[in-house]
Amino acid sequence: MKISILIMNAYGMGGTVRATFNLADELAKRHDVEVVSVFRHRNRPFLPHSDQVRLTHLVDLRPEAKKWWRFGFASRLEKPSTLFHPEERAFSNFNAESDRALKKYLAEMQTDVLVTTRAGLNIAAAQLAREGVTLVGQEHLHFGAHKPGILEDIRTWYPKLDAVITLTDADHTEYARLLDGHPTRVYAIGNGLPDTPRPQSRLENRVVLAAGRLVKVKGYDRLLDAFAKVVEKRPDWKLRIYGDGTQGEKLSKRARSLGLHNNVAFMGSTSDVEGELAKASIHVITSRFEGFGMTIVEAFAAGVPVVSFDCPQGPREIITSGQDGILVPDGDIDAFADALLSLMDSPDEMRRLAENGKETALRYRISEVADRWDEAFADLRLGQTP
Repeated sequence: MKISILIMNAYGMGGTVRATFNLADELAKRHDVEVVSVFRHRNRPFLPHSDQVRLTHLVDLRPEAKKWWRFGFASRLEKPSTLFHPEERAFSNFNAESDRALKKYLAEMQTDVLVTTRAGLNIAAAQLAREGVTLVGQEHLHFGAHKPGILEDIRTWYPKLDAVITLTDADHTEYARLLDGHPTRVYAIGNGLPDTPRPQSRLENRVVLAAGRLVKVKGYDRLLDAFAKVVEKRPDWKLRIYGDGTQGEKLSKRARSLGLHNNVAFMGSTSDVEGELAKASIHVITSRFEGFGMTIVEAFAAGVPVVSFDCPQGPREIITSGQDGILVPDGDIDAFADALLSLMDSPDEMRRLAENGKETALRYRISEVADRWDEAFADLRLGQTP
């Protein structure tokens, strides 16, 4: 079976890209798999992937592609997309050229199954994909994160998909309700980790780690406020934030205004999140919402306890508070700081949570996650009852 996975930009970094490559690498052991990136802006992907997975692109943004701009490419890059709803969270990334390329790809693609990885791509596939291809829309955002306009398009077009894959049970419930009465199947399948050895934290470094895009939804403003309270009592602890994004300068200024210049380091992007986690003793999630929370599972697998806001939806489905991590009432800065201080003051508790987290991580082995995808594929193609 040939499986094509369509993603906005496989050459960048982030949880969706990492999860996509993890899944593609495992499925490629069983099927013919390609990852199709709408955009390409660098020579090699930021994150590694298996040689068994073919990687192609639709729109080349590299400087060497400028030779094609005289054929109208540049002008189409400057025109906004008409294919994507303006409330699609990545709307500004798309343009008239990506519209043209996507329409051509969806009309001509040669594959058995197309997996699309965000709302705008799911809707485009439902509208434009050629007959005979099984369409699977994967949702990396939680249901409540969609704005009204894009949600209306979801209601209109998702019934044209063969299946919707959610990352959490809570989102499965929402999409099953929305699609009730339609033939579209809904499955809950979380992200997975490769079944390979990974570095382990010794929990000896006084380092707290956060990783993800520097954007509002990740809540790093809340993290800085909480860590300022921690530093008042534990000035020997450091916070490392990995990632880049539109709020980088704003967050740096906030850190300086809070007097955290000696305690907070913005580390930039890394292709080795697991290696950096192994150097930390606590991982933190301060997002305003999370579709899943890939770094939670990665931290568990590295033997690092997690402190997270109980935001919608992912963290609460992965973390059992008090057993393998700590869930803090969403937005309670004081409680978040207190949870960090409590762990810092109790190495035994830190180690207990870390050991339990390793057991939790076993549930997210990519081989088992891929098995669930295969079950869904078989179900869709054979018409069996889910």
